Amino acid sequence: MRRADRLFQIIQILRRSPRPVTAAEIARELEVSVRTVYRDVADLVGQRVPIQGEAGLGYVLGAAFDMPPLMLTPDEIEAAVLGAQWVAGRGEPVLAKAARDLIAKITAVVPERLRPFIADPSIGTPTAFAQAADGIDVARARAWIREGRKIRIQYRDVRGDPSQRLIWPVIVGFLDEARMVAAWCELRGAFRHFRTDRITDAEFLEERHGVRPAVLRARWKRSLSDRQAAGPSPPAGEVPGTSPAALS
Repeated sequence: MRRADRLFQIIQILRRSPRPVTAAEIARELEVSVRTVYRDVADLVGQRVPIQGEAGLGYVLGAAFDMPPLMLTPDEIEAAVLGAQWVAGRGEPVLAKAARDLIAKITAVVPERLRPFIADPSIGTPTAFAQAADGIDVARARAWIREGRKIRIQYRDVRGDPSQRLIWPVIVGFLDEARMVAAWCELRGAFRHFRTDRITDAEFLEERHGVRPAVLRARWKRSLSDRQAAGPSPPAGEVPGTSPAALS
């Protein structure tokens, strides 16, 4: 690894970590000696990168540090393009368009030498399966998740049995064969997962459920962990909450 790339990676490691990172941890990830990390950190500090901390205790990157957006590595570009390709092929129309726009924006801003990693990447996603039509406006559902509002849905389970549910949507999940909405269901008094192609009608209510989206999402994640530990079968007609391929 070139020294310039190594300095950039040290900044990346510090930027993504919520806690101090020791020189030993950085050295293991970069496969260099601890002495090299000490020297590189000292050089970064000399270049006015706001790294705080000391040897043995760990380093943190100052919150005010801002890296130019063009500073992307080939691996980061391919990771972004791979994710965008997946969403473009499997997302609902609004997200799919946003994914294509993202690829175009990355192409426009990266240096010329890095554009082959976008135009001719060494990775790719399989062709998406044809998906049944959504019975709910997924883009609007994502907005309701962010705003903490309720949705009333008409739903048919795997047997075709209908029910009406008042839900607090938590997250939209994108599976290979379908999309789903994870939500707190007032009828069941528990978190449930609803395939969007089995929703036959949806009424977007102005009523708020009163729980911050991040808190509700944390409760949902705990429910998944508890379900995995207990190992019960998923409710009939509802998507298991333990194996979503990609959540957004």
